[in-house]
Amino acid sequence: MALQYWVGDFFVDLSRNQVTQKEQSQTIAPKALAVLTYLAENQGKVVSYDELFAKVWPDTVVTPNTLQRSIAQLRKVLGEDSKLQSYIKTHAKQGYSLECDVRWHDQTDTQSLVKQALLLTADTATTTDFDTEKPETQPRHATANTQNESTYIANAPWSALSLISIFAGIVLFIFIGFSYFTPEQPFKLTVGELRSLTATDNKEHSGMYSPDGEYIIFNRYSEELCYSSNIWAKNTKTQKETQLTKNMARYGNHSFSKDGKKLVFIETENCNQVITQKNCYKLMTLDFVKALEAPQSPSLLVECKNSRITKPAWLNNNNVALLREFSNRWQLISYSISDNKSTVLYTQEDGNLIDYDYSVKADLIALTSIHSDGQNYIEILKSDGQLLSSHQIEYPPEIPNLRFIYPNFTPYDNQLIFSTGRQLFTLSYKGKITNISLPLDEPMGSPIFHPDGKRALMIKGHWDSDVAMLSLSQLAKQQSAQTILTQAQENQTLTRENINDSIPIPTILERSTHAEDNAIYQPNGELIAFKSDRSGDDQIWITDGNDAQQLSNFPIDSYISGMNWAADGKSILVNVNNKLTLLTLDSIQKPFPFGHSVKQLFYWNSEDDTALLTARIKGVVKFGEFNLNNSVFRVITDKKVSWALKSEDGRLIYTDHLDRFWQPGPAEDQLIETLNGQGSDKGFITKQNVIYGINEEFQLWSYNINKNTFEILGNTPNNVDSLTDINQSDILMTIRITAKKEVAELTLSD
Repeated sequence: MALQYWVGDFFVDLSRNQVTQKEQSQTIAPKALAVLTYLAENQGKVVSYDELFAKVWPDTVVTPNTLQRSIAQLRKVLGEDSKLQSYIKTHAKQGYSLECDVRWHDQTDTQSLVKQALLLTADTATTTDFDTEKPETQPRHATANTQNESTYIANAPWSALSLISIFAGIVLFIFIGFSYFTPEQPFKLTVGELRSLTATDNKEHSGMYSPDGEYIIFNRYSEELCYSSNIWAKNTKTQKETQLTKNMARYGNHSFSKDGKKLVFIETENCNQVITQKNCYKLMTLDFVKALEAPQSPSLLVECKNSRITKPAWLNNNNVALLREFSNRWQLISYSISDNKSTVLYTQEDGNLIDYDYSVKADLIALTSIHSDGQNYIEILKSDGQLLSSHQIEYPPEIPNLRFIYPNFTPYDNQLIFSTGRQLFTLSYKGKITNISLPLDEPMGSPIFHPDGKRALMIKGHWDSDVAMLSLSQLAKQQSAQTILTQAQENQTLTRENINDSIPIPTILERSTHAEDNAIYQPNGELIAFKSDRSGDDQIWITDGNDAQQLSNFPIDSYISGMNWAADGKSILVNVNNKLTLLTLDSIQKPFPFGHSVKQLFYWNSEDDTALLTARIKGVVKFGEFNLNNSVFRVITDKKVSWALKSEDGRLIYTDHLDRFWQPGPAEDQLIETLNGQGSDKGFITKQNVIYGINEEFQLWSYNINKNTFEILGNTPNNVDSLTDINQSDILMTIRITAKKEVAELTLSD
């Protein structure tokens, strides 16, 4: 189908989501343009409501109001209303029709635009008196000739003006042709220096500049309390650091008011009464000026107990923009501090939002989203939510097509910037990505620019974790000694040495200064497969306990979300870069076609080639079973699923977002009430119809599905990140060592 066409004298460009008339362009929502395009394809015919729904909103349930809003938007752009229907005609109880000429451009270029210009200006010229004279059928007499000559001379200036108009029209359309269809030139950004601004034993995160550029603001996490932080400020001239908040909490990204006097951020805490989610989210504000003098306690603006909010941005109109999750979809909302009300700025009815950034200088919002076609888009909005442009992101070969992009504004017109880990890229408003050609030695976040535009902050560093093994017999001994410790505790004779002795020390199997994770035993073999980024990127490694070797060779900035051995122990199914790939022990890789982005792989049954996973369907995460033989995905439940496995006899076990355990029942899924309060973010494993997990008190427990018996097996170290596998004698787990994160500053070259 052509990407450009004419509706009357309106030029429609689907590649830009724009409609242009007389040099005035308007950006239209993609769905509204899809309605117009389908009507144009059936010009003069009545298209039923059902046909439009099936074409524009396939496999989606929408209300008639959705179509009516699209029609109203189109009529507004075309300069008509419901009474004056010169373009789109309503046929009561039937549908709509497009009642004007449609001209298609199968391959629009400058020459075809010039031709259109000639046709249009020629049509304009035929309205003059000179060109509309009828040809003479009788010989002219002298007087008649004189009169005709006088008429010609009188109209000569107007004719010359018409010729000038024709020429000007040609030039104009050539200019439009070049502006619309000339390939976008690559954007170049030259980096001069990269240096660290903070270097402590703690972890720094969420760095940004104050509006005057005098301070950098960041979160500093302690090594002991991994998820809690204080907000700090550092003077860029004196290098003095100041703690801004009184008490540690789970603080998120922050944003300044336009005058630089206040900060706004999200504070996350456990809900006192769990209803629909375990965490409650508070929008907080802090007086920055007072906090520079002495640490302050933040003030509450609004609290969300049944929905998630994240990433606040203080707008120039003094409202606060937020991402809010509503019915499994994210919305961009604007919260009015003065009215204590919020309004929706932007949402994707048949897709989802990914991320956004706000430019105080331009008063614009750049937003990445997933549309109904499953592709990622970049949208530019005004701060009131008005959509200015929407373009599909054109992924280069070095970035996986399904990878999410988190861009920030730059000081350059129409250009954003983002990081994929060890690579930096620019993203234009039109969706064009350009590599900055600066391979980084360790992962970094997307840069946030200084107000002067000559430097930017980045968070750099990596996560350090190890693969560890803990003996079940050691846990049993520890558990039998627990009674003695409990009695000593009651008698107040428990010492620090007793406490330390009560927690067994795991054996480290694989160690580097980077992340090792997800270790799993080879079925009927002696190998252990695990994920590691010791080579710079997530790769699959295998070890026999003495020697480790890299098995995969995934591209730079790859990331792995789930892996499982085949039953014969000869291959591993991996979710790498949101795609399922089979990896054999001789390093052969075989991708599996799947039209959606795989978020997490939980379980693989290699005998019937089915996998439990979560996938993004039009941007919404769905849990289900994927058949690798025929690429069919079957949604199992609408619940938010955190982890899922099958028992040895094939029974499904999964946890929801409240860490509750479920299994299928005769009519509906049944809650395993015995395990209430035992779930956590550390996952669980199954072995011989027994579930093993670690609760939030770092206790390892077991639950026999058949016997409905529950048992606490013992205490684990409090730096366990996840439980990954178990055999007859040992359990495998991931142990957190440290998170090496710091604020760095990137300086641009002139």
